[in-house]
Amino acid sequence: MRRFVGAAMLAACALLLTACAQTPEAIAENDPFEPMNRAVYKFDKRVDQYVVLPVAGLYVYYLPPPVHRGLENFFVNLDLPVTFANQVLQGDIGYAGQTLVRFTLNSTFGLGGFVDLAARIDIPYRSADFGQTLGKYGMPEGPFLVLPVVGPRPPRDLLGAGVDIAVNPLILLPPGAPLYQHVLVSAGQRLLSPFEQHARDIVLRNELEKGSVDPYVTMRSVYRQLREDKIRSGPPDEETPAK
Repeated sequence: MRRFVGAAMLAACALLLTACAQTPEAIAENDPFEPMNRAVYKFDKRVDQYVVLPVAGLYVYYLPPPVHRGLENFFVNLDLPVTFANQVLQGDIGYAGQTLVRFTLNSTFGLGGFVDLAARIDIPYRSADFGQTLGKYGMPEGPFLVLPVVGPRPPRDLLGAGVDIAVNPLILLPPGAPLYQHVLVSAGQRLLSPFEQHARDIVLRNELEKGSVDPYVTMRSVYRQLREDKIRSGPPDEETPAK
């Protein structure tokens, strides 16, 4: 396993080194890895089309609605301690208080988070992540980067996602379990949680890219705009799946 990971890292470094085509446009857009990013972007589009959307369709249409809504509620609830911590770090004390109430209510009377009781009494869900926190404190995005399956993740957001995964306290592992097991389970929770939301994001992105002369440039621009909006003013109130 270690040899495989090492080989993968070496391959990734080689790709990064060979992909640094410093065209004027790439320099202007802080996208030094643009050739590699475009190739990965095309790969991700195929994964979305042939894997994510079909799986999301099965998830939505073949699982009874109460089941898939309950699962989505559960995964969102698992991540609320990390959301709360980031809201505190960002100085959003009001939203942090709402998140704390939401987590307490849904974890107890909401059957461990499967039932979103907080939404029924108008306590909205607002996401927050460490990449956003870093941006609030002035850390630049860094060179644009697109990763296989994961999608666009510039260094600041990639670092933020890694911290969020590593500090998630709610992954149920035996005492003394190795850190890498905690990270793998936490990462799996984040990757597998919102199939329906992921599918909606893909459909929205496809709509935005329709008619675009260069869909990659459109994707890059939209990603940056959404992240900057979230850093400046926070996301709008987000309705959780179940009422």
